[in-house]
Amino acid sequence: MPVTVLLVDDEPLVRAGLRAVLEAQPDIEVVGEAADGAAVIPLVRQLRPDVVAMDVRMPLLDGIEATRAVLRTVEDPPKILVVTTFENDEYVYEALRAGADGFLLKRARPAEIVNAIRLVAEGDSLLFPAAVRALAAEYGNGSARTALAEAALTEREAAVLRLMARGLSNAEIAGKLIVGTETVKTHVSAVLAKLGARDRTQAVIAAYESGFVAPS
Repeated sequence: MPVTVLLVDDEPLVRAGLRAVLEAQPDIEVVGEAADGAAVIPLVRQLRPDVVAMDVRMPLLDGIEATRAVLRTVEDPPKILVVTTFENDEYVYEALRAGADGFLLKRARPAEIVNAIRLVAEGDSLLFPAAVRALAAEYGNGSARTALAEAALTEREAAVLRLMARGLSNAEIAGKLIVGTETVKTHVSAVLAKLGARDRTQAVIAAYESGFVAPS
């Protein structure tokens, strides 16, 4: 089955460009488009896309609030990929904190766009560039440090979280730690549960905000 995608951007040319790139792939299908975040929820419910590629800045409802709305109101919500012009945009970071699953620059090469959609759909690795890692560190606070300390991660869980923060997939983490992929999945699940994180992105944000992992 192809990965189905909903494109959300107020610029028709951006949507057209993304559609052309994605529909050239046999395993990706663009099932719909919207010009503003306000239209996302009814389209998600109607089309049930696997991934929403969503601009972060839109006139009526921006990508941050649209992300929150989708995750709050849609049962079994899609993955959300934030698409933006500037990599150091604090709006991007707020969207990730709101629950978006990844990040993509509008100027990305076609191969990078396709890879981003596939990565987010698979859900076992992150798109978390250096600029966003730096923003996460700037948001550091005592409550984040306390929460991570109280999580009481085991040594192996801590190692898995550090590798997750570097953007490694489960298979890549397994190779680094010389364990099976299913073992890694078990550790990832334990990390998410202990941190009270919805997904890998939220766990990695906690790791950077707490200072557990430093931006590089």
